[in-house]
Amino acid sequence: MNWNSHEFIWLDWVIIAVGILAVTWAVWRSIQKDKRLQQGASSEDYLFGKGEPWYIIGAAIFAANIGSEHLVGLAGTGAKAGVGMAHWEMQGWMILILGWLFVPFYQLMNNKMGKIITMPDFLKYRYTPATGSWLSIITLIAYVLTKVSVTAFTGGIFMESLLGLPFWYGAIGLIVLTGIFTVLGGMKGVMTLSAIQTPILIAGSFLVLFLGLSALGGGSIPEGWTAMIDYAKTLNVGEDGVAYGTNHMFHFSTGDPLYDDYPGFWVFIGASIIGFWYWCTDQHIVQRVLGQRKGEDNDVVMKRARRGTIAAGYFKLLPVFMFLIPGMVAAALAARPDSGFTLDDPDTAFGSMVKFVLPAGVKGIVTIGFISALVASLAAFFNSCATLFTEDFYKPMFKGKSEDTYVLVGRIATVVVVVLGIVWIPVMMSLGSLYDYLQGIQSLLAPAMVAVFALGIFSKRITPKAGEVGMIVGFIIGMVRLLTNIFTNTGKDIMTGWYWECTTWFWQTNWLIFEIWLLVFIMLLMVVVSFFTAKPTAQQIEAITFTDDYKKVIGKSWNKWDVIASLGVVALCVAFYMYFW
Repeated sequence: MNWNSHEFIWLDWVIIAVGILAVTWAVWRSIQKDKRLQQGASSEDYLFGKGEPWYIIGAAIFAANIGSEHLVGLAGTGAKAGVGMAHWEMQGWMILILGWLFVPFYQLMNNKMGKIITMPDFLKYRYTPATGSWLSIITLIAYVLTKVSVTAFTGGIFMESLLGLPFWYGAIGLIVLTGIFTVLGGMKGVMTLSAIQTPILIAGSFLVLFLGLSALGGGSIPEGWTAMIDYAKTLNVGEDGVAYGTNHMFHFSTGDPLYDDYPGFWVFIGASIIGFWYWCTDQHIVQRVLGQRKGEDNDVVMKRARRGTIAAGYFKLLPVFMFLIPGMVAAALAARPDSGFTLDDPDTAFGSMVKFVLPAGVKGIVTIGFISALVASLAAFFNSCATLFTEDFYKPMFKGKSEDTYVLVGRIATVVVVVLGIVWIPVMMSLGSLYDYLQGIQSLLAPAMVAVFALGIFSKRITPKAGEVGMIVGFIIGMVRLLTNIFTNTGKDIMTGWYWECTTWFWQTNWLIFEIWLLVFIMLLMVVVSFFTAKPTAQQIEAITFTDDYKKVIGKSWNKWDVIASLGVVALCVAFYMYFW
């Protein structure tokens, strides 16, 4: 038997089959145990889960973030554009903001509302019911545009490059498998699968990285790294004939072909805005840390949640090395005629590397981890869809229904979102490369979220109506920009006519710069509206005010080791930026 075959052999297929059965059994056993312990659980328990240990929370946050867009898009971007996209991945420091700053706010709201809140709950309490409803609508639309469609599309590509399945078989099969898993497993199933697949995913990806570097360096990993960096320095050639390279994160020269994608320091600010929205206010991430048992002490909840986010901060440092750099290795390997490795499409970089560098048997084990990661990530979105629609739309309108009805309605809403996401795939494919599209959409949705959450928490003077106006206007502007992107090929086409010529400032502005100015505009708009509308009520101000007793509870929830561990995340992020400056 050829243990170093560059293709899947019978042993890999046997391991995949046995592995799927083993994972299914482990998840089923965990779910049954949980059901015995949680007799009489409500739909809220199903949607949110219970208080898990901090390391499970960290693994779940990491797993919820890792999707097929990483296996395909991030590796593909590494092969095409080097480390520029790492700005969006080196966000471990942003997850710390969730744990240290936002978890206490959210827990305060849990106490005041007497239940585990959703993000729309927070906005309804701080602003107006319409503000929270708009957030639910925007989030569900975001899932259609950025989660389901992207995951289905990239899952199909990944399955095609790795297992040889036809694209649509892989895409639809992934969704069907995840749908069955979500219906049967609920939030407990997601958390359990996350704990199972995380070590496999990390170990498998680093195997791909190290064996790829070894192949590139003739058996030496350090020489492989040097060869990868040297090759990256020869790429990204401008019209002036200068090779600007793809081995650095900042592109300051306008002659640099990658300047439009990663313009100077704007790219760091723009990536941070998206990161703030995603890590601190997005339902499917916050949902991982808010789980708790009824009557549990606040300091216990916050300690567990904070330590979970610290663990996730360390995990979040890994994807660049797990996916993006293997993409760079793949490009360098493919450039060597004697390597035997070919790369026709950058988006197949990671799947091709798995087949090329991993020995027989290990391919099957690693594939199990990857499939589990895809299912866990998509299942997290499915649960969030069910949470948002059930808790924020259906329950308020149809009170007194049975718990089974609420769960069923949440599942139906998820199916609708999934169908719309699949329908959107052809439009998505017309809007540029995968990661450009994904971050471009997020850059249009994030500013409104960031403005409303940040000002709502940090300012007592922002009025309820200002939050509602900021949310609606910001979303509308973002969607108008999306439409112009569709019509103008993301601002690259030459458009004629008075409308297009008079609005070039709107549709031709760099996407990251547009995102930053949109955030500034929304915040200024909210300040202006606050001068002319009714002030927040005492109850709304109380919702964002920490009492002395609550501050003491927060103080009890952390110690010096939490601070040291958090500083470690920040130090590693800084070190990465310094190396790839």
